[in-house]
Order: sequence, then structure tokens, then C-alpha cells
Amino acid sequence: MAKIFCIANQKGGVGKTTTSVNLAAGLAQIGQRVLVVDLDPQGNATMGSGIDKRQLELTVYDVLLESASIAEARQRSDKAGYDVIGANRELAGAEVELVQLERRDQRLKAALASVAGDYDFVLIDCPPSLSLLTLNGLCAAHGVVVPMQCEYFALEGLSDLVNTIKQVHANLNPELQIIGLLRVMFDARITLQQQVSEQLKAHFGEKVFNTVIPRNVRLAEAPSYGLPGVVFDPQSKGALAFVEFAREMVVRIESLR
Repeated sequence: MAKIFCIANQKGGVGKTTTSVNLAAGLAQIGQRVLVVDLDPQGNATMGSGIDKRQLELTVYDVLLESASIAEARQRSDKAGYDVIGANRELAGAEVELVQLERRDQRLKAALASVAGDYDFVLIDCPPSLSLLTLNGLCAAHGVVVPMQCEYFALEGLSDLVNTIKQVHANLNPELQIIGLLRVMFDARITLQQQVSEQLKAHFGEKVFNTVIPRNVRLAEAPSYGLPGVVFDPQSKGALAFVEFAREMVVRIESLR
């Protein structure tokens, strides 16, 4: 059965989409069956997987409104080696439409149940806000992976996210837990980043992943070629770190079972 994870952080620009597509590609490289669900109306995870969001006939919007199943809407990213439920600007309208519907926060969970046997991992790329879309992701997930930069404001945003996860756990999804915090865009030369990294480890202990994703130009270039960095330049420091992170993720999930 698939393990479902949200890649979430209420702060924007922290590398959620980069983490989603590169973790997916890393997991695919080590033999895992992966589905990426793009829940962000910007559709960056879709484009970053080599799928043109403007050409999509069916998207996650159709899945949430129950006019299409996941099996019908999924696309194969051949170069990256995983499946994608794409998103585009249509998804922004889903917020308004979902408000009036029954089970509005459980629709993604219900849709994913039909393909749970097809995948080992489902990664949900959430938008940078606590919206009905993010709530659908959190209600569907077994856990949350939090990518974060080692900067002071990131710590501020983290406390908000932890409180949100606690509320969803208490009221909507008792399975939900924080799987781990992933330090991204890390530059060991900057003293402040080292200090924040130590604070994270002191406060969250084993919840902080051992793998650190370095600041890496090749990871930043990859989306313009419609590829995850792991596929675009497999020997770059960023790509190697994400494959290492994929291995650590598999081991951590095994220990949780």
C-alpha cells in the first residue's frame, strides 16, 4: 500500500516543489513506484516533471470535483520515471467550488484510495498557504515532510505549521504526523545557517533528517529544462543529496511501520 506524504510549509519559496520532484525522481531511481500530486495552481511540479500544464485534458481539479479518477488523470513522466497528477490555473477556482460541496476536505483521500496498490509513495506538493487544497493534502496524508531553509524567519513559520498539523491530527486525520524536517538550500559557510541547523536538531531531535540539501545551481536550472535536478545532472551535489535523501526516507518509513 502506498505511503502518502505532503511536502508542506506555509512559507513560500522554501523549495517545496524542488523537494517534491527531486525526491520523487530519487525514489524512482532506487526502484520505488511514485506518484506526484500537484496541488499548487501554479503547476510548477507539473512543469518541473516535463509535463506541459497547458496541454492537460484532465488535472487534479477534475479529481477533486470527482469528474475524473486518478487513473484517468495521471500522466507518465518518462524521463523522470514517475507518474504525475498535474495542475494548472483551473485549480485556483476549485477553492471556491469546494466550499459548497460535501466532504470537501476528504476528496483527495477518497480519490487516492483507488490507486493505493499501484504505488509505494505518493508525494503531494502543497501550495504555500493553509487553504482547502492544502487541507485536502493533509487529510489524505500519513505524514508531512517539511523542507526549510536554516534562517530565522523559517523558524517562525515552522511553529505555525506544527500547530496546523496538530489541529488536523486532532480533528480530521489521526494518522497525520511530522515525518521529518529537511534542511534545504544549505550553505555551510554561513554561520547563521549553522546556528539555526543546530537549534533545529536541539529542538526536534530525530525528526530532523540527516541528509542536508546544499544550495546548488544545477537544481535551480533544472526546471527550465522540464526535468528534476536528479535527472538533469545526476552527478551534481544537489542531485546526489536528493538520492541520498530518498534512501533515508525509505529507511525512515520502514522504521515507522
